[in-house]
Formats: sequence, C-alpha cells, structure tokens
Amino acid sequence: MLLVLLSVRLSEPVNYTMILPFVYKMVEGFGIAKNPKDVAFYSSLLFTSPALCQALTIMYWGRLSDRIGRRPILFIGLTGNLVSFLIFGLSKSFWVALAARSLNGLLSGNVVIIKSIFAEISDDTNRARMMAFLPLMWNVGSIAGAAVGGIFADPAHQYPGLFGDIQFFQDYPYFLPCAISCSVTFFSLIMAVFKLKETLVRKNKGKPLQAQTQTPSAASSPECSSSTAIANENTPLLAAGVDQEAQVSQQPKQRSLRELMTPTVARVMGTNILICLAMSVGDQIYPIFAATSTEDGGLGFEARSIGISLSIATIAVFYVQLFVYPRLERKYGALFCYRGGQMLMIIPYIVLPFLSILSAHLEKSVTDPKFAMIALLPDKWDRYTIAEYAALWIMLVSLLLLLTVAKILAATSINILTVNIAPSKSDLGSMNGAQQMGMTVTKIIGPLIT
Repeated sequence: MLLVLLSVRLSEPVNYTMILPFVYKMVEGFGIAKNPKDVAFYSSLLFTSPALCQALTIMYWGRLSDRIGRRPILFIGLTGNLVSFLIFGLSKSFWVALAARSLNGLLSGNVVIIKSIFAEISDDTNRARMMAFLPLMWNVGSIAGAAVGGIFADPAHQYPGLFGDIQFFQDYPYFLPCAISCSVTFFSLIMAVFKLKETLVRKNKGKPLQAQTQTPSAASSPECSSSTAIANENTPLLAAGVDQEAQVSQQPKQRSLRELMTPTVARVMGTNILICLAMSVGDQIYPIFAATSTEDGGLGFEARSIGISLSIATIAVFYVQLFVYPRLERKYGALFCYRGGQMLMIIPYIVLPFLSILSAHLEKSVTDPKFAMIALLPDKWDRYTIAEYAALWIMLVSLLLLLTVAKILAATSINILTVNIAPSKSDLGSMNGAQQMGMTVTKIIGPLIT
C-alpha cells in the first residue's frame, strides 16, 4: 500500500516541473506575446494557474474525503491530472493550455488525501519515517519532471533522425513529454484502483466516516471509547453493554474550519505559510541570482553551472530524508526539528548574496572578458586563483546543502505537527486541506514577489 501511495505522490511533482524547460518556447509558439516581457508574463500565468485553482478547491477535496472516503478523491485527482495534461500537450493556443492547467489545479487534491492516509496507517513509532517519504518523492519527481520536459520537448527538432519525419510531433511539439508524464499518472491510477484500500469505514449511512486505525496514544486516551480503539482478532464485534447505534453516535462529528482553527492550529498554520513563502521565494530567486552578471550582484553562472550546483545539493535529500530525520524526530520531537529547520534556513539566505563578491573577484582574473565561469571545471586553470575558485564552490555547495537540510526538517515536521494537532481522525482531511491551501497560496505569491 505504501508503494501505491508513493507512486501517486510521484505523479504530481513530475507534472508540476515538466513544463519548466519548454514553457517559454511554448508561449512563443502560440504567438500571443509581442515582446520578451509578454512571453515571461504569459509563461508565469501557465505556471501559477494550477496553484491558484488548487487554492480554491483544496479545502473542498479534503472535507469531502472525510465524508465519502479517500479512494474516490484520489481517483478523481489522478483522472483529472491525466486528462488535463493530455489536453495541455495537444493545445495549439494559449487559452486552451491555460484552461488545461487550470483544470489540473481544480482537480488536484491528492496531496491532502495522501497525507491523511499516511496518518491513518501509521502510529507514533513509524510516522516520522513515513512522513519523510512525502517530500522525498516531491524532490525525486521534481528532478524527473524537469528532465523529461527538457529531453523530450520538441522531438522533431531535437532528434530529427527519429522524429523528424513524423508530422504529429511537428504539429504538437510538446505532446511527447506530456504523454510520458501521463504514463506515470496512468500507472499510479491503475495501482490505486487495484491495490489501494480505503482507510475510512462508513459506520452508518449518512454519518461521517471514521478511520480504520487509531494511533496508540489516541487509543489509550480517556476520550476514546471502546468502539474507536485499535481492533485485533480478540476484539468483540460489539462492545459489552453497548449497541451498534450507541457506538455510531459516539463517533466525532466533522468540525467546521472555524472550529478547527484553535490558537494552536492557527500558530502552526501561520508559521507554515511564512516558511513556505520563504522557500518559494528562495527557489525562484536562486537561479536568477546565479545567472545574473557579477556587475549586477550575481554569480555570473550559465545554465550548466546552475544545474551542477542544484544537482549536488539534491544528493543530500535521500540520506537526510530517510535516515537522519527519523532519528532526530524520535530523539528530539517534530517541534524541535521544525524550529531547527527554520533557524538553519536563515543562514544560507543571508550569506548567499555575499558570494557575488568572490565571484566578481574571480571573473577579473580572466583574460577574455567573455569567458565566465561556465562550468564546474574551467578550461584554463592558470587564469584563475585556484584556491578562490575552490572556496567559491565549497561555500556555495555547503550553503545549498544546508538550505536543503533546513527545508527537509521544516517540511517534514509540519506534516507531522498537522497530524498531531488534529482533534480527531475524522478531521484529518480538513486539517491537511487547510495546510495545503496555505502552501498553495505561497506558490502564487512567491513568483509575484520575485
């Protein structure tokens, strides 16, 4: 079941980042933009429209899953993802592409459902390790999506020997990466249909759903009746002295959003929005900062150097996510890790801009002014101060690694904290929906700020 959930989670970041390498060229091909500024504007609309539409519906999908179950909402999300990207790949006008991206956001509620299912099938002994898979799959999917978009976009021109004579790929140059992305979604949908079990059970028609499992702490709490404790082979079907209708009446009712927003919940959600906004802005700014010339306060990197720096930093994701974080969470708790991630995040954001000074000094040592640091290993080592060049890259990679670790600590911990502060299992969909809505809003505001 865990494999099914991870495959479902993988499909969203693949589709999210797949358009990044070719969206600029795609908008140019639509002919709607009159100048480069217009191209950037329309490209940003295509990129942010799913987040905007998701913010409008994410709470609805979370609350609906608390009533009708997790499986139906997952099926709707995966089907919407599949159909919308097929339309996007076949679009020949900007407005059709925008409608497809918007449809994708409106039907995208899977991340909320997956978080709720993870909370329902885990307990205090394994929740940290299971929640760590969510940002891990996001990072893996983001890398894979960008690679698919860059390698397979416009195959008739990139690979004329294979696709040059195929008229379909000349008419629809961006269908192939969309089709590959859809194949991942289709595989996830088939896996979910046949392998995913419902984690909520309807006790009585018209009543809210209740989770199949309870965490050990919840089962032992005095508020929990015998009907909500963890069942095993020795547990009677009906508790002694309690009829079935009485057990159903004791199930917690689904709370409204206002009832859920206690002071504790509001503080957790508020800090989560601020941290996600900082990460969103940082993700947008770094490629711009790295590509900006040293005269304007950047690093003077070209695309290959930027890609190398990000790839090296991403290596830390797997080890920290799967091995380091679970141990830290078990020893110190999710709140400690969350605060630690927030504090660690400050250091790279403050220090990174000062690397431009070192980069500018290195660039002055180049005889040819057109030759900037276009690769990790320059062609002419004698024209660089080797120690300074090595120091630049060591500091840059160290700061990006630190930023990656901070993001892992903060993002994984907030998922656990959201589960821990939920009043009951029947409110998990609403709680995760509120959290995801806040994160989605930051994806809209972040690009606007940068």
